[in-house]
Amino acid sequence: MAFNDMSPVMDRGLSRRSLLAGLVAGAGATVLGAGVPAQAQARPGGGKAPRVLIATNEPWGTYHSAPLLPEARRLGWDLVQLVPDRSGIKPGDPVPVALPGEVTEADLLVVTGAGDWPADCAATFPRLPMVASSLAYQLPVEAPRAKEFRGRLRAITASSPAEAKVFDDYLGTRRPIEVVGTPQTDDLPRHAPEAGTVLVLTSVTRSSETGGSAPGTELLLAAADRLAAAGKHILVGLHPREDRSLWERYEISTVASVQASARAEAAIGIPGTVFPVVAAVGVPLVGCTDPRLQIPGYLLSVCTHTITSADDAVTAVESAEPVSRKVLYEAVGPVGGSARRLLKVWRKAGLRAAAA
Repeated sequence: MAFNDMSPVMDRGLSRRSLLAGLVAGAGATVLGAGVPAQAQARPGGGKAPRVLIATNEPWGTYHSAPLLPEARRLGWDLVQLVPDRSGIKPGDPVPVALPGEVTEADLLVVTGAGDWPADCAATFPRLPMVASSLAYQLPVEAPRAKEFRGRLRAITASSPAEAKVFDDYLGTRRPIEVVGTPQTDDLPRHAPEAGTVLVLTSVTRSSETGGSAPGTELLLAAADRLAAAGKHILVGLHPREDRSLWERYEISTVASVQASARAEAAIGIPGTVFPVVAAVGVPLVGCTDPRLQIPGYLLSVCTHTITSADDAVTAVESAEPVSRKVLYEAVGPVGGSARRLLKVWRKAGLRAAAA
């Protein structure tokens, strides 16, 4: 595998039968449905907007696509996330969604993983050009269904060199992977820590149809208690699917975890996709680990300490330090301009005619 540098999950997916219900094979002239315009939007300067379909391992996890919207809108593209139904979409979600059976025209299919939903979408649109882009961490073990579509991939992207190695193993390929950075770093806040404030980065306590859970919440809750008892102000950055009621004794951030991290002297949590991005803000990190967790090494590399006992939380947080530039680059990739680099790869892979 070659890299082209341009600058904790237990998978409990939906059954294939339930996801395939109502799908219509083939792609062919307009996307219909709530949040998706009935007619193709006009591009700045004229012409029809390129339309990109996105399918993720978490079928309703629109938070993976949301950071791409500003750059897509600047280019005049339509990004549409494919969902099995609208049951998991909250009112006002800014990400346009559509059921596969509503799609009659598209230019490119982007899969962010090789779980059942992306693989089913790939089978539903056999004539669409395809790209695989890692927007959330995977494990370095070949996904059972990756072989169904990897031969169709015109390009593969990952955020960082370390993530590219993992994504390569996950897809079972030995191909060049474009390292583009993560779009979440395109608008990083300035780190202005408030004395005594610790950001708690949660994962997901309970599995659902939207996605799996990650062990470690009991340890993290206990660690937060120890930190609060030591006089720390606990600011909670909730995972979009976490049970809010578990954390209501503390201040729950009203902004995204990356933005909230600007207030924190340090952060502690169950290592996940957001960890390298928070590290890029300049926040020292402590990871809570559990024997049942499977975590790629690069997510642990941005942690000064990892703990398995809540008794260690206070000392670990107080002695945590920001990571070096070398470690940060390996884990998060190039910072800034990432959405632009990512969409450039997509354009080259499948949108030349539509975007010309």
